[in-house]
Amino acid sequence: MPVFRRRKGSLPRLVPELDDRTLGQVRRRVETCWSRGSLDTAVMASMADVISEAGQDWDRKAHRLAVLARAAGRSLPGIWRQHNPQNQNALLLHAWSDLMQARQEGAGVDLHETRETCRLAAEMLPADPTPWTLYLATLRLEQRPSTELSAIWREIKARDPWNREAHLQALGYLSPDECGSSALVLDLLDGVRAAMPPDAPAAGLELTSLISSHQRAVLGGGLMAVGAGEIWRRPDAAKALDHAAHFWPGPGFLTHAAALADLNLLAYALIKAGRTTEAGTALRATGGVVTPWPWSMDGDALERFSHYHGRYAAGDPDGGSTGRRR
Repeated sequence: MPVFRRRKGSLPRLVPELDDRTLGQVRRRVETCWSRGSLDTAVMASMADVISEAGQDWDRKAHRLAVLARAAGRSLPGIWRQHNPQNQNALLLHAWSDLMQARQEGAGVDLHETRETCRLAAEMLPADPTPWTLYLATLRLEQRPSTELSAIWREIKARDPWNREAHLQALGYLSPDECGSSALVLDLLDGVRAAMPPDAPAAGLELTSLISSHQRAVLGGGLMAVGAGEIWRRPDAAKALDHAAHFWPGPGFLTHAAALADLNLLAYALIKAGRTTEAGTALRATGGVVTPWPWSMDGDALERFSHYHGRYAAGDPDGGSTGRRR
């Protein structure tokens, strides 16, 4: 196996598109056109193409929409929708942009209108779970009753049983920080453990939950913070880490669009659990691609990743990277 070298392509770096090179090219075009205060039809066409290219890979479609919604701001999705009112992808980008804006206090977004956009997008392409996932996200943001979410959850599961974004939205809603409890989170995890394929797009759900629990304990202060590390010694946590550390960094094991994000989760969790040799393998498997969360919980994300990479991963055999290169 090749030795890990600090070439440009493997230096720690924050890239929203992860290893989706095609998406990265479009994202940079979108950001550039807005920085100079203009928009041309070629940029809109490139957005349309990169979303359509995902086809029925719903996980990659959601990833591309999320990245473009962050890059495009609020105006561009609205302009694209005005020019293409019957384009399902234009509606979805507009809805995703609304959702991101609504998370900002005082943004004044009418989420009822956003849900109507989602319903219209769902009618245009009935097989697509993405409109229902965005619909669920709006209900979560407004902390609506769980009975409203249940019907939407069924729509998603009928179309894409292991949709990553939908499972993360459900986890957030059920967490003690929002509308649920630790018991409800355990119910969700118990419900997916037995049936979910080990390489499914939602494979990182349990590690996400464990990291959130660790963060919650640290922020709680006092004895909770002192005992936060005990989370990683629980049998369920140890088992989840054992499985992920053994399989995930292997070349080609994780192939979904956010595979590198999940490898960031794994590296972070292994470091917190004191399993530094395995953490080094996971860090190398990211190819140096850094995600803001969970590293930002400890400071600047790029600095924290680089620190641990230099300490545990640099100079060792390259563990390879995962995910499809496009």
